[in-house]
Amino acid sequence: MFYKKNLSGLLEKSLDHFTYRNEAGLNENLTENAQLIRQVFSNCSDLVLRSITSTTGIQVMIVYLSVLVDVKTLESVLIRSLMNVAPKADESAPLTIERMLQEVIPIAQVQVLHTAQEVVQRIAHGEAVVFFQSGKQAVSVTIPQKLNRDLSEPNIESVILGPQLGFIENLNVNLGLIRSRLRTPQLKLEMTTAGKLTQTRIVIAYIEGLASEKVLAELRGRISKIKLDSILDAGYVEELIRGKTWTLFPLTRYTQRPDGVVGSLIEGKIAVLVDGSPLAIILPVTFFSGFQTAEDYYMHFIFATQLRWLRLMFAFIALSLPSFYVAVTTYHQEMIPTGLALTLAASREVIPFPTMLETLMMEIVFDALREAGIRLPRPVGQTISIVGALVIGQAAVMAGIISAPIVMIVSLTGIASFLIPLPKMSQAITFLRFPLVIIAGMLGLYGIGMAFIVLIVHLANQRSFGVPYLSPLAPFNFSEWRDTLIRAPWQTLGKREHNVNHDVELK
Repeated sequence: MFYKKNLSGLLEKSLDHFTYRNEAGLNENLTENAQLIRQVFSNCSDLVLRSITSTTGIQVMIVYLSVLVDVKTLESVLIRSLMNVAPKADESAPLTIERMLQEVIPIAQVQVLHTAQEVVQRIAHGEAVVFFQSGKQAVSVTIPQKLNRDLSEPNIESVILGPQLGFIENLNVNLGLIRSRLRTPQLKLEMTTAGKLTQTRIVIAYIEGLASEKVLAELRGRISKIKLDSILDAGYVEELIRGKTWTLFPLTRYTQRPDGVVGSLIEGKIAVLVDGSPLAIILPVTFFSGFQTAEDYYMHFIFATQLRWLRLMFAFIALSLPSFYVAVTTYHQEMIPTGLALTLAASREVIPFPTMLETLMMEIVFDALREAGIRLPRPVGQTISIVGALVIGQAAVMAGIISAPIVMIVSLTGIASFLIPLPKMSQAITFLRFPLVIIAGMLGLYGIGMAFIVLIVHLANQRSFGVPYLSPLAPFNFSEWRDTLIRAPWQTLGKREHNVNHDVELK
């Protein structure tokens, strides 16, 4: 969502004025407090102000937003308790807040409020606020309405082996899934808020003693500098905390799996969870972590190692195969065996476009079909992806617009990109195919070689919260290879020699 500069300025001034007006304390008169609430939440049809009187004449006012509060629980538990409260025989004063907290309100999550600003924030967060006569304090009660879906299998990290449970859009549920797997007081959950309008809750999760204090301090500082009107998803936070570096490759990692977050925390990493998002952000990460999955740790280590090498090999194919084909067929025909060269020449005899343009056209069409398959409803999207690719590819070959080898090259490249587990890593490699094809069409294999040198230097200069992006390859650390290119047996992985995160140098 985008805002014009002048609109953002007016909104900021309005929020500052709102904060100034509501920093004062509460009034002892229920009517005046009600007028203040109605003024702040004017034109809000879901605002409810309910005044009740107990059997002994005690006056209480409950304020809440009906769409965010479980009204049935509110009436059956809170209102019934307040209506049936009676003063003690030796108590001449009206209902006190101490007695309300200890004896009257049968709900655990309560908080004492002292200012109108706190009252407004609690109401906006979906809590019910209780005012009582002749008191300058109020009490907020958490009775949330169920607005989230049931727990289900992760959408972006489906596995055959291992837990079949993923995060949802409710932050409390997600934190509970993590706590249920890490039953230790060393697990710390630091909460803050961001977004002037949304007041979105953000939680930093880490294990004390394993996570780097330098990385934690840097992360806290970056989150505190977030100055946006709204934070609607973890993607907002991820883009703002990744630093000022310009790179296509992911410097953090998304996961929808509680076991993935727990495993990362045990490795000394940090997780950031955002209310309203089913994704957790893991940091710091390396280049090789983009080719690892949670399922690697639930199968035999030999098979897991084989799959990691397979993903790396096909990632290289997804990046370089189209450009290599363009370079060889355009400038280096002597590298092709004679029989294959004759076959390629025959397939291209009637094609009116050069190989570079032909490859770019097919890559764009393939990406368009893939995007259409994602955006359309699932049954229709799958049909469009499969039938569209077959029909368009066959028709283009028969019409003499595209050669058959190009269809095979682009199809194999697309399949190879699907083997990359991390979506952001796959997006980076998919995007880089286009400039590589253009360079190959202009300079041949020499251009591809220079492009790869530039790419490797770029990756070597990147750091994810101080951790070198190509570690343990650069700088070389043989002891850390047991969980990068290979997945060593658990007898080896269970030994924690040291935590590389404690040696980071933030830049």
